[in-house]
Amino acid sequence: MAHAFTRETAPQAGAAASNRPALDGEEVWNARVELAACFRFAARLGMHEGICNHFSAVVPGHDDLFLVNPYGYAFSEITASHLLVCDFHGNVLSGSGVPEATAFFIHARMHLNVPRARVAFHTHMPYATALSMVEGEPLVFAGQTALKFYGRTVVDHDYNGLALDSTEGDRIAASVGDADIVFMKHHGVMVLGRTIAEAWDDLYYLERACEVQCLAMATGRTVLPVKTEIAEAAARQMREGDAESARLHLESMKRILDREEPAYRT
Repeated sequence: MAHAFTRETAPQAGAAASNRPALDGEEVWNARVELAACFRFAARLGMHEGICNHFSAVVPGHDDLFLVNPYGYAFSEITASHLLVCDFHGNVLSGSGVPEATAFFIHARMHLNVPRARVAFHTHMPYATALSMVEGEPLVFAGQTALKFYGRTVVDHDYNGLALDSTEGDRIAASVGDADIVFMKHHGVMVLGRTIAEAWDDLYYLERACEVQCLAMATGRTVLPVKTEIAEAAARQMREGDAESARLHLESMKRILDREEPAYRT
């Protein structure tokens, strides 16, 4: 299912800037470590699919470069130094290997066309993907966890097969609007965030919300949404503390990995 990215399919490369901050500074390395932690925990929680899913983050200090996982590696194998630095033209500026083709065309165009999307996590995690396959709106705002996403979701209804060119990447990016969560019909989900911590927090709780909804639907009984005014108020309450809660969530993951899988930092 996965495809290697090749220069033959890349858009025309532009001239590289020469006065950039170093890519091996502390801030960039910290971003690598945080992203590697997310890969490892996503693998632990079954939120990955073979070598086909991808996480990316704009490189601190480089608005036209992004970190992404290399083609051919499972999430459980990713370390900080494994991550590639790519530009929007398909050039790999740091790291060994190439991105998976759909990773490049989806993530490069997302970061280019939606500048607020500093981080983009794309998965086929099972419960969220299952809800992308059914009739109607994927997420029912019936449980407290789901209310974290009230007013923040959109559905990309126009599945067109694999994203193997910039046109499809541009189409997906154009579907986002003001949303942070994109249910990609027949495909999976995309979570967009300002920080790695916030993107991870949303990805984690989105799958939890979808899992609980699937369990509720499996009872065969009617799933009852929360009243609109209560849902709106609860969503505001959650968003007020999201950034700090997300930071602490990521720090807790890193402490666990430091004890159990410290190689993620290498």
